[in-house]
Amino acid sequence: MRYGEATVTVVDPRSYMTYQPFLPEAAAGNISPRHVVVPLRRVLPKAEVLTGRVTTIDQDRKVATIAPLVGEAYELPFDYLVIAMGAVSRTFPIPGLAEQGIGMKGIEESIGLRNHVLEQLDKADSTNDEEIRRKALTFVFIGGGFAGAETIGEVEDMARDAAKYYKNVSREDMRFVLVDAADKILPEVGPKLGQYGKEHLEGRGVEIYLSTSMDSCVDGHVVLKNGLEVDSNTIVWTAGVKPNPALSRFGLPLGPRGHVDCEPTLQVKGTDYIWAAGDNAQVPDLVGRKAGNENAWCPPNAQHALRQAKVLGDNVVSGMRGFPQKEYEHANKGAVAGLGLHKGVAMIVMGKMKIKLKGRLAWYMHRGYHGMAMPTFNRKIRVFADWTLGMFLKREVVSLGAMENPREEFYEAAKPAPVAAAKTEEKAKAS
Repeated sequence: MRYGEATVTVVDPRSYMTYQPFLPEAAAGNISPRHVVVPLRRVLPKAEVLTGRVTTIDQDRKVATIAPLVGEAYELPFDYLVIAMGAVSRTFPIPGLAEQGIGMKGIEESIGLRNHVLEQLDKADSTNDEEIRRKALTFVFIGGGFAGAETIGEVEDMARDAAKYYKNVSREDMRFVLVDAADKILPEVGPKLGQYGKEHLEGRGVEIYLSTSMDSCVDGHVVLKNGLEVDSNTIVWTAGVKPNPALSRFGLPLGPRGHVDCEPTLQVKGTDYIWAAGDNAQVPDLVGRKAGNENAWCPPNAQHALRQAKVLGDNVVSGMRGFPQKEYEHANKGAVAGLGLHKGVAMIVMGKMKIKLKGRLAWYMHRGYHGMAMPTFNRKIRVFADWTLGMFLKREVVSLGAMENPREEFYEAAKPAPVAAAKTEEKAKAS
């Protein structure tokens, strides 16, 4: 596209893009949280970036209604539209989940989890009450896919390291529980590597309960369908994702699970000026369909989203100029997962051959693949620098939980003392 040919406007409630595969490593302190995100205004200097939400889309008038962070909503006209709103955590009406659960979809949740876990170690180290200690040192993770297995692997690794600095807390005092409704974990890497991942985590003391789910977690009292009950201050929810629910308000054709229904060209069905990609798009998997699976769809992962974005960008320009659209077609290159420092599983697809790796070599593949896939050269360098420093320096185990309420201490210091306030009130009445 030539400069000045079009105006590109990006609307997002956050002013940055998050590389979600690195959230578990950020939670473990292996990568600085700022290095996991890419500032939109810096990498898109020629685009107009609006921090807000699109609340409605009028397709007849080609107008989107924008709700900014502050101020009144306003209308923004468009000629072409790209829907890339991603996904949100898929939750269920489980009693206590909204109050007790911690998601893993954003960097804020990732760093919040890290601070929370270290804070639980602080609590357990500072009390003799066994009930409080037991609840603080019990960590429950719901969901055994990539997000759940990687997160529990990284957090367990971090907690094991952190325990070395506590006199009254050891790894043996902690209890890690992983729950999944399926009969296996890490289905993305195949049954054999999934079984290896399960046995590896169990060898590190992680309790894994499959073919079951959570019935409730009111006040941290976790009840599973298999009858197990535990008390925990930490309940991490990674049981899948769903398309952003805001899509239902836009009048777009949606698939059975709420994704925007797209053609292989990434154009939204029935339109010639709207495209969609990523986790919120239902895109036919042409490779799978050529192999005989007529119902194959591209899975919602970073591997497809990053590649779809390139095809989408070219197709938008082609649409503007009246050129033919290109169909998105990508063969699965495999999957990699890190389960803590020097631990991982990987399945690399090379033509018809599948190479299965585990342990340290798979961990190197995990870091190498995602390190190169991280957007922008700036962030690549910073991520690799974090990893390099981690080879020589010990992991930081500082909890910064007060960051969630940074003004609390100042507020307590600034508000008038009760006695002084009473005397002031008496003087005011006397005068």
